[in-house]
Amino acid sequence: MENQILTHEQIRHKIRRIAYQIYESNVEEKQIVLAGIEGGGLDFARKIQAVLQEITPAEILLCKVKMDKANPLKSGVTTSLKPEEYENRSVVLVDDVLNSGSTLIYGVHHFLKTPTRQLKTAVLINRNHKRYPVKADFKGLSLSTSLQMHVRVDFTPRKNGVFLD
Repeated sequence: MENQILTHEQIRHKIRRIAYQIYESNVEEKQIVLAGIEGGGLDFARKIQAVLQEITPAEILLCKVKMDKANPLKSGVTTSLKPEEYENRSVVLVDDVLNSGSTLIYGVHHFLKTPTRQLKTAVLINRNHKRYPVKADFKGLSLSTSLQMHVRVDFTPRKNGVFLD
């Protein structure tokens, strides 16, 4: 059974709100790095980037973060930007759903190896099932679900939505 949690319009509103929150916490910055975790996180980061480019004069750099979500420790984390490209800059690590926190914690760990001006996290859905001490600084919706439930974010045009399967 599929239940829609967020509609296309609600997602657009949350993306806009998160973009404004990111801008407010980076109002003095000349560059902001949006580091989207490959998959839904990268899609979400692109949408935030589009809004940020409308509302801030800062340059918005998009960074693709790659890892094996099933085994991030073994696979390691790689990024499309070199460390010197985000060093001493404000970085926002972006994912679509925060579930156990493992993906975000390994992403945060990767960025902590390089000095940044500030490192924050953004998620569309926070499921509140964290096993790791990581939190979303910017979140669209907090959702209390059972571990058996699956939250699916669909960013494809015309089917855009968040669903509980």
